[in-house]
Amino acid sequence: MDVQIGREELLPVLSRVVAVVERRQTLPILGNLLLRAQEGGLIIVGTDMEIEIRSRCAADLMEEGEGTVPARKLGDIVRSLADGSEVRLKIAGDRCVLTAGRGRYVLGTLPAQDFPLMEAVSPELVIEIEEGILKRIFEKTAFAMAQQDVRYYLNGLLLELDESGLRAVATDGHRLACYAHACALGVPESRAVIIPYKTVNELRRQLSFGSNLVRIEIGERLIRFVLGDSVCSSKLVDGRYPEYGRVIPAGLSKVAVADREVLKKALSRTAILSNEKYRGLRVSFEAGVLRLVAHNPEQEEAVEEMELDYGGESTVIGFNVAYLADLLAAVDTGQVEVHFDDGSSSSLWRGVGAVSETYVVMPMRL
Repeated sequence: MDVQIGREELLPVLSRVVAVVERRQTLPILGNLLLRAQEGGLIIVGTDMEIEIRSRCAADLMEEGEGTVPARKLGDIVRSLADGSEVRLKIAGDRCVLTAGRGRYVLGTLPAQDFPLMEAVSPELVIEIEEGILKRIFEKTAFAMAQQDVRYYLNGLLLELDESGLRAVATDGHRLACYAHACALGVPESRAVIIPYKTVNELRRQLSFGSNLVRIEIGERLIRFVLGDSVCSSKLVDGRYPEYGRVIPAGLSKVAVADREVLKKALSRTAILSNEKYRGLRVSFEAGVLRLVAHNPEQEEAVEEMELDYGGESTVIGFNVAYLADLLAAVDTGQVEVHFDDGSSSSLWRGVGAVSETYVVMPMRL
């Protein structure tokens, strides 16, 4: 394999693909990228055997072929080159020679035939959706996903598709985020899949709020996202997601409305003196006033008060301050409304007028 490519064309592709490569691998080959020169371009593939990212960029081909090279070393070298550099990659035997300007770098390789490519998706359902809409769906919900939970089906995001649109749900057992987007997908029957935690976060990183279409192919065990010259393929989480509708409280008797930005800043300040381990915060809803109180084992205390549109009886609820900060970052309206009953029941949060989003937070004992 022998190709020449500009640094500005190569670096964005490398950055997308290298991100999926784990720093610690069970197999040495998983620390490498597969480079394949063919049909007037260079295809780069990275994988951890659960998720695979494949991207293509135009290149001048002197000789077609393929090989694998250390992912992070290649990425670091290309990133450190001067702007406008022309990069030549030549793989022969067990060596890859990278030349750029007056620099020459020799990297070890592993056989391309040992690279574990993900099996092809046999799509049972195919839809197309704007890139910006898909990113918004993930940004609104992904923060509530569990990480390394023994209930493995929580370590991902539930994506439901039906004729009315898409709905995403994430929960870690202490909070829940749900966001629905209405659109005509033209799907013949409803379908629900669980997308793994890492895949969702990679897509959040790579998607933009643009209007390009993303093609989503859903198979029995795999899902694939195709955007331009990049393809993200992932295994699906095999499991049954809990009936999240039971967790969303209904008929809550009290409603309070607060300025979202003022509340975000007040939370940020009081969090400084909260218990670093438990992150507990006492939130008091009083007529016209919202009071935030944080303590820590050093007997330090933070108290913040702000205006609140509320006329009910005083209610105190304990919250994990990080949970509130996460959901307020996802809300994009000027005001946020809180529905609650008492200090021992779950509360429901959403932006004022944003009926498509629902955030449920369980109380803490303080």
